[in-house]
Amino acid sequence: MKKVQNFTAGFLVIAFFSLFLSCADNDNSAQTSRITVRMTDAPGDYDEVNVEVIDVLIKTNANSDEGGWVSIGNITPGIYNLLDLSGGVNVLLADNNVPSGHLGQIRLLLGDENTVVVDGVSHVLNTPSAQQSGLKLLINQELVGGATYDFLLDFDVENSVVVEAGGSGNYNLHPVIHVSTTANSGVIKGTVAPIGLQILASVQVGDITVSSYANADGVFQLNGIPAGTYTVTLTPDVSSGLSASIINNVVVTNGQITNMGSLTIP
Repeated sequence: MKKVQNFTAGFLVIAFFSLFLSCADNDNSAQTSRITVRMTDAPGDYDEVNVEVIDVLIKTNANSDEGGWVSIGNITPGIYNLLDLSGGVNVLLADNNVPSGHLGQIRLLLGDENTVVVDGVSHVLNTPSAQQSGLKLLINQELVGGATYDFLLDFDVENSVVVEAGGSGNYNLHPVIHVSTTANSGVIKGTVAPIGLQILASVQVGDITVSSYANADGVFQLNGIPAGTYTVTLTPDVSSGLSASIINNVVVTNGQITNMGSLTIP
């Protein structure tokens, strides 16, 4: 009998390589979810509005205290002209796997190189609150292990850039940002018997086969599966003498786990 393995085949950009399949149970804290953070803009009456993004952080709760913030990692820092990000254009700020479970807040940390260009003249764009603590955005989203979530930060430039009263000519950034979330994949899991036997679970997604070996407890999990109806194939090791089992009409919903329950290779 072969030793049971853990293996996950990737599916394009929505597959997840760092999930721990041996922990594939209902405890999301033992798994990871993939999140992307993108930025876009509603147009404003300026030549340019440039913001320097330093980091994107997340926090598991919605408390106002300063504890618990961690960087998403895999950040694309830089200075972005928000007016280039209109008409459906967006920029990817972060893309990484994070612990599954409750996501309370996202923080967009800005640097000092923020400017607004009006009638061809560049002005410093003051961001006092953002520079010190970052722009805190409430999310309150449950992240399912093995799924992927796209967060879109939509700047409302027209209502975010303010000229100080009194004719000072100083420009301040008081960001008005709308956050939307899209889950663009789901998960298939199940428990297959007999345990201790090498069994490969697989599903065809377009031209790609997503597969995973069941672990020592017979648990398998197929991650990054887009919404749809699929056929799951359970293939035992050829030396077992058992035939493959085919399960049709397995429905996957984005952002959710489809649990096939207990299955048996006949």
